[in-house]
Amino acid sequence: MVATFLPPFTEPAALLPQLRERGYAVLAPAAAETLCALQAGALDALRPAWEDLQPDRYLKDGGSYRKRRHSCFVSEQGRLTQAPHRAHWQSEEYNALHGGMRRWFEPVQADTVAQPAWGKLLQGLAEVCTALKGAQPWFVEAHQFRIDTADGIGRPTPEGAHRDGVDLVAVLLVGRHEISGGETRVFDANGPDGQRFTLTEPWTLMLLDDARVIHESTPIRPLGDYGYRDTLVLTYRAGNFQGDE
Repeated sequence: MVATFLPPFTEPAALLPQLRERGYAVLAPAAAETLCALQAGALDALRPAWEDLQPDRYLKDGGSYRKRRHSCFVSEQGRLTQAPHRAHWQSEEYNALHGGMRRWFEPVQADTVAQPAWGKLLQGLAEVCTALKGAQPWFVEAHQFRIDTADGIGRPTPEGAHRDGVDLVAVLLVGRHEISGGETRVFDANGPDGQRFTLTEPWTLMLLDDARVIHESTPIRPLGDYGYRDTLVLTYRAGNFQGDE
């Protein structure tokens, strides 16, 4: 049996000191709801959208284990607006496997974006960015992911341990079904310090200061005939979207 390490949970009041000291923090689901002024269970209204993600046709390893949707937003002066649909782009510096490609994914569905919990979540995390790095427009990319075991194994981070080229990364576990693996690993970008743990509870939130840490998730394997791991990844960047320099 593979040992599972529990996340090092942080209370909302200690979030900013933890991010400043360690470069990352993990909030339990109730704490994430408190942070974003959400009622208990409000995020569950978003879960059905993960049943209609579309295949990622850009995987260079030839796999068919990843489905996703992607949309962009701008948070400015307390308001969140959706940007025109655009390609997802990263440089090879941040993604050695898929960098340099303009990858067009199907957008997040309109009825998902219209859910009150969606706007509160994205805006609440933008306020964390402002508290951490100062008031400015935040350019947000939202990625819905399902990693499944259709190929026998699923790779949440086929590019390996990496940074994303943004200011803040938020990873929310939406759910796990009949899998082992999917361990999260976070390392100091400039030293040997690191920690490993497994996100198991839906809507657990991990926040990463992208300049200070690198991260990865280990492959998943099925416990039965088929399994999957669903996540919502939100990245926040000052100045512009990647690829607009």
